[in-house]
Amino acid sequence: MNLEVPEAVITAIEKNGSVPIAIDWSAPRDGVVLERNAIEGMRAQPGDVLFRVADTSVVWAMVDVAERDLGVIAVGQPVMLKARSFSNREFTGRIAVVYPQVNRETRTARVRIELTNADLALLPDMYVDAEINAGNAAPVLALPDSSVLDTGTRQTVLVDKGDGRFEPRQIKIGRRGDGFVEIRDGINEGEAIVTSANFLIDAESNLKAALKGFAEGSAAQTAAPSDGATGTGERQ
Repeated sequence: MNLEVPEAVITAIEKNGSVPIAIDWSAPRDGVVLERNAIEGMRAQPGDVLFRVADTSVVWAMVDVAERDLGVIAVGQPVMLKARSFSNREFTGRIAVVYPQVNRETRTARVRIELTNADLALLPDMYVDAEINAGNAAPVLALPDSSVLDTGTRQTVLVDKGDGRFEPRQIKIGRRGDGFVEIRDGINEGEAIVTSANFLIDAESNLKAALKGFAEGSAAQTAAPSDGATGTGERQ
């Protein structure tokens, strides 16, 4: 018993009164052999890892969640995952742990998701894409993702004022999902917003402003007093 000999072998020794030369050592659980260090005839020391067996009928998915999204996730939320090996199949699980640390380089936090793997389709070290259902039933004002000009520190939309005029409007955004972004402040329901080609409009507007600034600067330089000095340009 101190050597952790299986109970069935101990019972057989007591019954037969003899110690067998070889003992069948059963795995403590069902599963898949992920690592095998034991070979026939080798000597094993206490604490040596001979086999590594894992039950993959329930697996963990470790996903990285952006820092800006941590406020809308919690333990117990449902998650839908897609493995790159099975593009047409979805796996469902739930958040089990949100680790209390943010990666300095990637500005993400690690989240552990538990999901069933009854047919053993998911294998260790596979890549998966996860979608966390963080929404609720309360209606919100939302726009397509393509509507928002996001610089990282400022979010802007272009409001259609009619007659070919557009007004840039700074907004505050919230949650994202299914190709939409929540609008918390800056526009009202019913306003017409540019949803495509907004980068072209923004670029054209910036170009016109730059050309206007150059023209005004050139005019100011031409009209500046010259302290009575006159001259003609010489070609160098």
